[in-house]
Amino acid sequence: MLNIVQDIDNRVAVKHVLISVSDKTGLDTFIPALLAACPGVTLYSTGGTYNAIKNMLTPEQQKQLVAVSDYTGQPEMQGGLVKTLDFKIYLGILSETYNADHQADIKRLDAVPLDMVVVNLYPFKNTVAMPGVTPEQARTNIDIGGPCMVRASAKNYLRVASVTDPQDYAKLTDELAACDGTLSLETRFYLMKKSFAHTADYDTAIASFFAKVPFETVNNTYTKH
Repeated sequence: MLNIVQDIDNRVAVKHVLISVSDKTGLDTFIPALLAACPGVTLYSTGGTYNAIKNMLTPEQQKQLVAVSDYTGQPEMQGGLVKTLDFKIYLGILSETYNADHQADIKRLDAVPLDMVVVNLYPFKNTVAMPGVTPEQARTNIDIGGPCMVRASAKNYLRVASVTDPQDYAKLTDELAACDGTLSLETRFYLMKKSFAHTADYDTAIASFFAKVPFETVNNTYTKH
């Protein structure tokens, strides 16, 4: 049965933010502005992004930063292959404010509703633009968790801000600062449209690259047992 929603909030307070970015451009100004606009906000992050954010924070502010693996109770898979693909994460993204069953699930798992998801994807286009790139180099730069988080947060634009473009950071923190740490439905809808365009472009780049790769090249890339 489809989950049809009627009741939502126009403005949503940003209290819990998940951040996992390959391109860290603008993070050094975005994070301080976000903390200033949303006092008490908790940041959840992974791997290199977690370390980059931690280095930007004062010891007191570091209390507002949580490693995703600590939140979920699941360590990252070697090589960072699995970091955010966890029920607790997607419950936090897809849950609805006025759905009693969703709220019961959040309480049962001691989870939180994620109000903003800041994600950009592995640099697939940049990788395959390099001379002599191999199928394996291309394959390993196919992002899995990133597109899943982008799609989930964009789908739930009813409550969640899906942020994929560093160019939007200043606009968002300006609105948050001016509106008591909240974002409007109009802003979330704008971000949703950009997010699905972003993942569509990403998948097209992957499909286009491998469409041109003959099987013989793939076959000769690996040692087979």
